[in-house]
Amino acid sequence: MTDDTIPQPDRIDGAPHPRDTPRIFGQDAAQQAFLEAFNTGHLHHAWLITGPRGTGKATLAWAIARFLLATPPDAGDALFGAPPPVTSLDIDPGHPTARRLRAGSEPGLFVLKRPWDEKAKRLRQEITVEEARRMKGFFALSAADGGRRVVIVDAADELNTSAANAILKILEEPPKDTTILMIAHQPSALLPTIRSRCRELRLAPLSPEDIALALTQAGIAPEGQTDALAALAAGSAGEAVRLSLLDGPKLYADLVQLFDTLPRLDRARGLALAEAAAVRGAEDRRDLINSLTDLFLARLARTGATGAPPRPEAAPGEAQLLARLAPDARSARRWAEAAQEIGARSRHGKAVNLDPAALILDTLFRIQKTAAA
Repeated sequence: MTDDTIPQPDRIDGAPHPRDTPRIFGQDAAQQAFLEAFNTGHLHHAWLITGPRGTGKATLAWAIARFLLATPPDAGDALFGAPPPVTSLDIDPGHPTARRLRAGSEPGLFVLKRPWDEKAKRLRQEITVEEARRMKGFFALSAADGGRRVVIVDAADELNTSAANAILKILEEPPKDTTILMIAHQPSALLPTIRSRCRELRLAPLSPEDIALALTQAGIAPEGQTDALAALAAGSAGEAVRLSLLDGPKLYADLVQLFDTLPRLDRARGLALAEAAAVRGAEDRRDLINSLTDLFLARLARTGATGAPPRPEAAPGEAQLLARLAPDARSARRWAEAAQEIGARSRHGKAVNLDPAALILDTLFRIQKTAAA
């Protein structure tokens, strides 16, 4: 398998790679926090970029890397005084550094990510210490250039224990003119000693307007589904891309129609849903059914707890259905407990390779049982 065909763990299928994404939407505060540190001469050697999945963490890391590598370390030592403060991370796409980054040939950048397992023909589940140790060679070779060096760790959550300890040693004694950008979806799971040596840039969930802009930039036309995508994606542009490519809004609308038959579930429709998801090659659809079902249950619990359905609606008739099935706090607790139990059973069934159709039917019948309680 060639480098062009190996799956990339830092890319969402159907969307441009973060290095090729020109604009970051909805994260002005994080960008300005970094630029303020740069302009005041307080550029930290390590940054922890956190926030929900799909909110632009990798895109921001690549934008910072492109900015730093295109800016000499002594940029502020001007003959007639310091230059004016930098107000944007944007670098001209025609800049040599930008071109090298797109081509994957920038000598000042090292990307640490999960490696390809040639024997198993799949990506490894974690970043290994062997990959982390390759940074020693990177630092040795790039030191001769005398410019900035940037390391992107995507994602720090995937470092195994030995790799995390290797990163910690570098954070304790960072090489000169080196900036380490660590992407973390769950920073609380990282070693406290790693977190304490990084400055955090936290990204926020995106607004519906920013999600629409991000989808357009990725070449995806929402086609009137902006509100549904915003509700289902929970502020994640990455999740909105996945939902768009898998026709998620339509599938969620189908689930809402099915659950509208509760407490006497339309079993024929449920069986058709399960059988369609069990055919060979339908793994993505099965995963989407599970995640959308989890989301429906969460929105049910939220409706009962708050006394009002979430807005905007994610499907026609959803608000009325949620209000009917979860009218009060007692029902909210019942749905929350059901969601926890169903999620655990689904994960276990997938782990032991149970029949997918049977798993989906089990989920539907447990939802029916909860609705009838």
